[in-house]
Amino acid sequence: MTTLRESTLPDLIHRGKVRDTHDLGEGLLLMVATDRLSAFDVVLPTSIPDKGAVLNQVSAFWFHKTSHIVPNHFISLATEKADNLDIPHEVARRAMVVRRAERIDVECVVRGYITGSAWSEYRKEGTVGGQPMPQGMQEGDKFPEPLFTPTTKAEVGHDEAMTMSEVEDMVGAETAAALSETTKSVYAFAHDLAIGKGIIIADTKLEFGTIDGDLTLIDELLTPDSSRFWDQVGYAPGKSQPNFDKQFVRDWLNEQGWDHEPPAPELPDDVVNRTRQRYEEALQKLTGAKLA
Repeated sequence: MTTLRESTLPDLIHRGKVRDTHDLGEGLLLMVATDRLSAFDVVLPTSIPDKGAVLNQVSAFWFHKTSHIVPNHFISLATEKADNLDIPHEVARRAMVVRRAERIDVECVVRGYITGSAWSEYRKEGTVGGQPMPQGMQEGDKFPEPLFTPTTKAEVGHDEAMTMSEVEDMVGAETAAALSETTKSVYAFAHDLAIGKGIIIADTKLEFGTIDGDLTLIDELLTPDSSRFWDQVGYAPGKSQPNFDKQFVRDWLNEQGWDHEPPAPELPDDVVNRTRQRYEEALQKLTGAKLA
């Protein structure tokens, strides 16, 4: 890998809602998880201190744990490449070195429990992702089988639900089937591992690309940003569940009467601090490690 000169970051090639991606050359990228927080597909004006470092460590944990199911783009945490990367420590602890992939522009959402937008749809239509559901479900109930409910991947604005036919039209039937089955396989493995650590993964979203023609997991993986993490202690259908994710922020934003369109309101200090605590607790419960 080319040694970077000066304490500056390499060229920025993509800025997402939460992640910044820099080109390291030789087919490698530096992916930085920032402290920015997105809710309802809008980047909030208030950041959460150390959030990026938490997401970085949690993603690395899951990339290692799920590599037997599907290849991923992860090479190393940036802190493990300190001799090769001339970047500030505060950036390095939020960053990982990954292989460059051709991104597939589908958000691969998988739901194990009915909550959030799925619960809202069910109450109105009796469906989730357009699929009929059993009558009499309560908020927080577990589905008989995990559901694949893909969406578009919007750079700005809101992601929109996609049918499997629309996914097939975009990527082909074979790739669409692989996205669905792989997403559900990763979720099922992670759900079973996490529940043994006191966390219920209610739902999550995965992103995929291709490297040398092979389907590959990319971006973040099974973090409290991309997933709903519920506390197994206190879980009971019929109510909002105790959690270790950003649902606390979503609830606060809804209480303010915000219409989910930018600009979002500033978060008060107590919401920031409690969110930070939830993220760090998720890291410790899942990985057994403290924030580095």
